[in-house]
Amino acid sequence: MTAEQDLPEVRGRIDWSRWSVILLKPDCVARGLVDDVISRLSDHVRVTHARPVTTTEQQIMAHYDDMLAPEMSAEFGFDIAADLRRLYVGQQVCVALGHGDQATERLRTLIGPNDPTIAGPDTIRGHFGVDSLHAARARGQLMNNLIHTSDRPDCVERDLGIWYGPTGISLLEEPR
Repeated sequence: MTAEQDLPEVRGRIDWSRWSVILLKPDCVARGLVDDVISRLSDHVRVTHARPVTTTEQQIMAHYDDMLAPEMSAEFGFDIAADLRRLYVGQQVCVALGHGDQATERLRTLIGPNDPTIAGPDTIRGHFGVDSLHAARARGQLMNNLIHTSDRPDCVERDLGIWYGPTGISLLEEPR
């Protein structure tokens, strides 16, 4: 049996609620905040892996596929796919894995609401953020908000595949 044939069995043994895929966005990387943000994350979960990635169009379109419906562009008032290409394709991001009890929920609380202006100062977006939904909409583009973490356990496997590929599952051995 090959490693790929073993993947369904391995996936079935993973407690996805104990993991989160963390995406430190181009604005986080460009501002030199990766180490500071990883340090804050490490106070709440064990960061077991982190690596820089030059974002491809395929990765970013898969990551934000829920925002690519035509009605979303109409609601936002600009071409979301074009803005994703502008912001991400060819740009450096950092992807990491967070592990711990209820990792997805704990990290969602730590990063705060999408809009940094309404996120508390004890959250990553509230502390480091400089953009706002209002300002981004006035510019006709997506907001820069530093970070994404897998929102729910069912999103972790999907995000893992996008950013680490089919062999990424091998990184999910329970840390000792």
